[in-house]
Amino acid sequence: MKLAQDIIIKPIITENSMKGVSERKYTFQVAKDSNKIEIAKAVEELFGVKVSKVNTINVRGRFRRQGIKGGYTPATKKAIVTLKADSKGIEFFEGMN
Repeated sequence: MKLAQDIIIKPIITENSMKGVSERKYTFQVAKDSNKIEIAKAVEELFGVKVSKVNTINVRGRFRRQGIKGGYTPATKKAIVTLKADSKGIEFFEGMN
């Protein structure tokens, strides 16, 4: 079994993801081989909240150039976690607003 720290890699802090904080939606970069159940359990364990649902998105690598040569950035996986109404918010994101 994987540890919660191995599943949740980092929070994604963009203008679009911060709009979801008011709707109790938080965005994380997660391990590519993790599923929705593992992600929900990891968020509940790390932050002490109650998860309502999890939406996942596979993000393909983007083409980047350096001079003449070009290559692709690594593909990643994002998870948008929605919390239950009676759950407290995640303090890390609350400080950003």
